[in-house]
Amino acid sequence: MDWLTRTRSNRGMAQQETSFRDLQLDEVKKLIDDGYDVVDVREDWEWNKGHVPGARHVVLSSILANPTGQKFEDQTIFVCQAGERSAVASEMAVALGVKDVVNFRGGTKAWKDAGLPLDKP
Repeated sequence: MDWLTRTRSNRGMAQQETSFRDLQLDEVKKLIDDGYDVVDVREDWEWNKGHVPGARHVVLSSILANPTGQKFEDQTIFVCQAGERSAVASEMAVALGVKDVVNFRGGTKAWKDAGLPLDKP
């Protein structure tokens, strides 16, 4: 049994249950304006090409390797390139007890395609 399955079991969560919101660009922008924390889970080389302004960088592999070693605020938006890796991070954050977790469906690709600016380190 892996860490996530054990945690779900301990918290009484069904395997299929997801307790995070899967939101598109317009809704995510509003939440960012409302002060949600943004965590980009892409690899370093992707992050260096540009990221959502104000995001902090926590590579998904580090979350998977040491889930309890990460600190995430309630009201966190997870982002990756398109929304798949960030969904994994969102699910793990919920399993850790983080409240009001959002997966940015569309990710930095949707952000860039909308003509919005990206920050670079």
